Amino acid sequence: MRVLVVDTALGLCTAGVFEVEEAVVRRLGLKSEPMAKGHSERLAGFARDAMAEAGLAFEAIDRIGVTAGPGSFTGLRVGLAFAQGLGAALDRPVVGVSSLDALAASGGGGAAAALIDARRGQVYARFWTNGLARGAAEALSLEAASARIADLPPGAMLIGSGAALFAEAFPGLTQAPLAGPAPEALARLAAAADPATSPPRPLYLRAPDAAPPTRLPGQARPARP
Repeated sequence: MRVLVVDTALGLCTAGVFEVEEAVVRRLGLKSEPMAKGHSERLAGFARDAMAEAGLAFEAIDRIGVTAGPGSFTGLRVGLAFAQGLGAALDRPVVGVSSLDALAASGGGGAAAALIDARRGQVYARFWTNGLARGAAEALSLEAASARIADLPPGAMLIGSGAALFAEAFPGLTQAPLAGPAPEALARLAAAADPATSPPRPLYLRAPDAAPPTRLPGQARPARP
């Protein structure tokens, strides 16, 4: 299966083309750079460059996989809109992949905590033992996350942008402060996903920081009591 993967959810802008056959993932073309903003201006060009490196037309793609969150509100929208638009144009299935699941898969399985720095004293987190998830993705305070990390077995891996927040508290655990998931891990999960149960729908674990306006432009302020 030829899979085009798109990731703009965290600290990377990634578009990659992979051939996935069972457990074997072969890179055909990849464009990926660290990026905090500006994904919307660069993503289409990244996808074009990845396809050119692979020597393929977009019609050769069998499936599109996109990180669905948690992550940046704006970044998620950019990646999901691009993937769904391309999927509709090509008549190809589009699957959403959890950013936390893709981070954990980037570490090779085993005991792990996938951690994304959510700011405001929180992390987005999901925990694994022996490659099996222990519960759903959550938004946790740093204190609650520390308690969960303390239950992990020796040799467990802390992976993702939130790993550095716990480096001093857990020096015996492997630290992998990745800015985003490995494209190969994302391709493997996208190829294995069932389109019927993995829709390209954003996963938000916290309400947006921006609040809607309380009045329309030009509308008078409400009188104070």
